[in-house]
Amino acid sequence: MLRYLLIETTYAKKVLVEIYYFIKPVLPRWFQIYLRRRIVQWKRGVFSNIWPIDKSAATPPKNWTGWPEGKQFALVLTHDVETTKGVARCRQLIEHEKKLGFRSSLNFVAYDYETALSLRHHVITQKFEIGLHGLNHAINLFKSRKKFQSYAIEINRYLKAWGAVGFRSPCMRHNLDWISDLNIEYDSSTFDTDPFEPQPDGLKTIFPLWVQGNHSNRGYVELPYTLPQDFTLFVLMEEKNIEIWKQKLDWIVEHGGMALLNTHPDYMSFDDKGMSFDEYPVARYVELLKYVTERYGNFCWNPLPREIARFWATNMGKKYVG
Repeated sequence: MLRYLLIETTYAKKVLVEIYYFIKPVLPRWFQIYLRRRIVQWKRGVFSNIWPIDKSAATPPKNWTGWPEGKQFALVLTHDVETTKGVARCRQLIEHEKKLGFRSSLNFVAYDYETALSLRHHVITQKFEIGLHGLNHAINLFKSRKKFQSYAIEINRYLKAWGAVGFRSPCMRHNLDWISDLNIEYDSSTFDTDPFEPQPDGLKTIFPLWVQGNHSNRGYVELPYTLPQDFTLFVLMEEKNIEIWKQKLDWIVEHGGMALLNTHPDYMSFDDKGMSFDEYPVARYVELLKYVTERYGNFCWNPLPREIARFWATNMGKKYVG
């Protein structure tokens, strides 16, 4: 009886999530945020035992020998660019990171706005990375196998055109088996723990994961984000400082894992005077980078996603499959 109730409850939650995302386009932005804040507030209490830290995620994989050059942990910085507002802020964001000696990837949506060749060229020449953040941010790519296969053709076309080797699905929806249809070296559509996502099944690891392809010898590296997203912390939870980021980062460093952060220039205010209800000061992100530098500078490896994926495929991936 209990098993039946759990199945029914899980199904009901999935239906409610799908209803919300179906009507989301017609809901005022302020009302979307209001609803999500109420839900997050409730979930935060319910899942306090696994968020922001799920202790079961600290176990290193079999045959793990450590990060390059004896570094204690890896810090991977990624950004999802969801709107034209985010696109307009990419250059400023890159400058902030460069000044502090960091590099990151920027994931662009194919259909929702124009990603100018000049911007993509700028990202590459600054030795940053470009990834693909889906075709349209409102599309659920995983509703059916047949649909995903048709989407995969177009996704692969954009990956090739942009010279990208990494993918992140909109809204962190995922099916790791289907994703192997994509011509990628890595995917980053998952997390170690995040009960606030529409598909909240965490991987329970703060390390990358090799995913073997179903139909060939090809596979890819899954890079779960392991630090809470900025939108969750500062917009939905309305946190006023970066203490949760620091708490989780310190725990990841202690266990020698991968601290992968996903932030959004769309929600970063580079001018505090004009900050809207769904933005936070970029100074908080800068504060985190300075915290890493000052506390862990000599112990931190800051690879691009493609670099950590290649390291993992070589050292912990293909040669351990089968």
